[in-house]
Order: sequence, then structure tokens, then C-alpha cells
Amino acid sequence: MVNTQFGAGTYESGTALAPSRWLVLLLGVIAVILGVLFFIYPILTLEILVTLLGLYWLANGIIALIDLFRDKTGRGWKLVVAVLGILAGVLVLAYPLYSAILVPTVFAIIIGVEGLIIGAIYLVQGFSGAGWGAAILGILSIIFGLVLVANPLVAALGLVLLLAVLAIVGGIAAIVISFRLPG
Repeated sequence: MVNTQFGAGTYESGTALAPSRWLVLLLGVIAVILGVLFFIYPILTLEILVTLLGLYWLANGIIALIDLFRDKTGRGWKLVVAVLGILAGVLVLAYPLYSAILVPTVFAIIIGVEGLIIGAIYLVQGFSGAGWGAAILGILSIIFGLVLVANPLVAALGLVLLLAVLAIVGGIAAIVISFRLPG
């Protein structure tokens, strides 16, 4: 039996309805507009998105706090998620301009450290017999990680521009796909 209200099938039917053409088109147009706004007003658009992220963190923290009293399992983790979510949400909402710079910068640092760790692992694997390909990937990953950690603000700006390009390309792809969907 197919659930036409939510566009999903049941386990019995084995089928699912395709997303509607207008919804894919709408999401594509929104993505293109967002990508263009990222190029024209990168800081303002980033500030708006970070504010939405702060609202999400705050709501998630409140829901986790409510769930803590409703369901007693995993109390420690729920308390940590609730406190961190509420704290992060309040801080982002209280300082949106600082958060618009700080959040992407922290993400760039985290990605840089991950690049260093992954690069070291590939380098060890490359010298342990996995081949020169793994060693070269390790060296490139370490260089990439060092660049991100050494220049996190530049990396944050690069992240904003990368998001702009991805939003525009993904939006155009969604628009093209929407015209190929049935009905």
C-alpha cells in the first residue's frame, strides 16, 4: 500500500513514490539563489546560515533536555547534548557576526587536523607495503591539513566560496532533473 500523503511506500508494497517535480524544482531554485547570495554577500549570507544553525542547536538542546525527563535511558549523554546544544545556540544567537567567522574557522581547523591524521595513516600504510599511491595521498593530505591549520580564516573563506559553487551546481542539477521527472 502506498502512502500518497507523504510520498512513501510501505514495506508491503516495495514501492516508493518519486519526489514531486515542483518540489525538486523549488529546491533547485533555492539552492541557486543561495549560491549566488554566497558570492554577492558572503558574510551576510553566512551570518544568516550560522544564525539558523544556532536556532537548530538551541532547539535540539531544548528537545534533548525535555527528552531527558521523559526517557531515563542515556541520561548522561542526553544531559551533555542538552547543555552543549543550549549553550552553543545561545552563544551563536547572541554573537551572530562573530559566529559567522568562528564556526567556519573551527570547521576548517577540524578538517585540517583530520587531514593531518589521515595523511599520517596513509603515509605509514604507504611505507608499510600498501604502495606509493597511499604514500602520495598521505603526503598530499598532510600538506592540505597544514595549509588549513596554518590559515584557518582563509580556509573559512574558501569554504564559503566552495559552498557557493556547490549550491549553484547542485541547484542547476536539481532544476534539470525536475524537468525529467514524470508528472
